[in-house]
Amino acid sequence: MAITAIKGFNDILPENTGRWQYIEQAARRVFELNGFSEIRVPIMEKTELFCRSIGDATDIVEKEMYTFTDKGDNSVTLRPEGTAGVMRALIEHKLYAQDPVTKLYYLGPMFRYERPQKGRYRQFHQIGAEVTGVNDPLVDAQVLNMLCAFFSEIGLHEPTLQINSLGCPECRPAYRAALLAFLEGRLDQLCADCRRRFVTNPLRTLDCKVPGCAEATQGAPAMLDHLCGNCGDHFGSVRHYLDSTGTRYSINPRMVRGLDYYTRTTFELVTSQLGSQSAVAAGGRYDGLISQLGGPAIPGIGFAIGIERVALLLGERDFSRRPDLFIATMGSGERFAAFGLMTGLQKLGVRVEMDYEGKSLKSQMRRADKLGARYSVVLGENEIASGKASFKLMETGEQFEAALTAEAVRQIIR
Repeated sequence: MAITAIKGFNDILPENTGRWQYIEQAARRVFELNGFSEIRVPIMEKTELFCRSIGDATDIVEKEMYTFTDKGDNSVTLRPEGTAGVMRALIEHKLYAQDPVTKLYYLGPMFRYERPQKGRYRQFHQIGAEVTGVNDPLVDAQVLNMLCAFFSEIGLHEPTLQINSLGCPECRPAYRAALLAFLEGRLDQLCADCRRRFVTNPLRTLDCKVPGCAEATQGAPAMLDHLCGNCGDHFGSVRHYLDSTGTRYSINPRMVRGLDYYTRTTFELVTSQLGSQSAVAAGGRYDGLISQLGGPAIPGIGFAIGIERVALLLGERDFSRRPDLFIATMGSGERFAAFGLMTGLQKLGVRVEMDYEGKSLKSQMRRADKLGARYSVVLGENEIASGKASFKLMETGEQFEAALTAEAVRQIIR
C-alpha cells in the first residue's frame, strides 16, 4: 500500500508555490521597507517556553500542542506559534543590547493538533513580525499600517481591520471580576469548554464560536469600559494615529485573542470569504512577555498572518512561472546548438525550456503550449547554418527574426 501524507499535513505542489512565493516576497518588501530584519528560529522548542508564554489554561497548551519526550528525556514541542520562539532568541542572544528597538520578522511552519478545515491545517504556515522596546502607541499604529500595506501590496482590500484593548495587569482584574459576575448566572447556557474557562480563562468565553455561547454572552461587560487612565490614553492615541493616516478600522469589544500574553492593543484582519475562519491576520501587544520568559522588562507588539488563508483569498489568479522561450528542434543534430542557446539565455536571467527526448516537432509545440511559453523558436539545419531564426510570440503568432546569440534573443523577448 502506498504511503500517504499525515492527515492535516499538506503538500504544497508546484502549481501553488508561485502563489506562496508571491505572498512571501510581498511581505519581505513591505516589512523591510519598515525597517524589519528576518530571523529564523527552530521549529522545535522546550515545552516550558510555550507553557510560560501562551498560558497553561489556553486551548493551545491543553489540547493542541505536538509535545513529546525526546531521547534525552526532555519535553519538547513543535512550535504552535512564532512569537515565543522569537522572544526566546531575543533574550538568549541579547538582541535588545544591540539596539533597544528591535524589529524582526519570520516565515515558516507552525503545528497544532486540531480538526483540519478550510484554510486551517495541523501543519500551517505563518508570516509574523515583532517590535520590542517601544511603549509608544505610535509603534502600534506603524505595525497596523504595515499590516494593512501588506494586504494592499498583494491586491487584497476586503480584509478589514478590527481593534480592541485588553488593558493591563492593573485594570484587568476589575474587568475579570465584572465578567465573572456576569457569566455566573449563565453557566448552564455555556458549552463544556466555556464552563471550564469560567475558572481558568473567562475572557475566552467571549471568543467562543459555539452559537449558544455567543448568545449567552451577549451584553457581557466590555474591557473598554474598564480601562485604567493609562490604557485608555494609549488606545485613544492608537486610534488618533490611525485616523491621521487614513487607516480604516472598526472597534470589536469582544476580541480577546487566544493567548494569555496579550495586553492593551489587540487586532485582527477579518474577511467574510472564508466562512467561520474569518481572521487572516491577528496580533497585539505583549508588554509582560519578555520579562515573563526571563528577559528584561521591555514591551513588545507583533502579529502573524496565515499564509494558507491568504492564498485562498487570492482566488484563481495565475501565479505560474511560465517559460519566456521554448526551443524546438527539427532533429537530433540541432540539439547541441539549442542547448548552448538555452544555457546562455539562462545566464542572462531568461526562463527557457527545450525538448529533452527527441520528440516530433508537433509534440514539442504541444509542450510549448502546455507550459504557456511566451515565445517559441524552431531550430533546423538552415537556422543553424545561417545563425538566424524566427521567434514567434505565441499569443499573437507575430514573428521576429534574430541572430542565434543569447544577447540578441534577450533583446526580443525581454
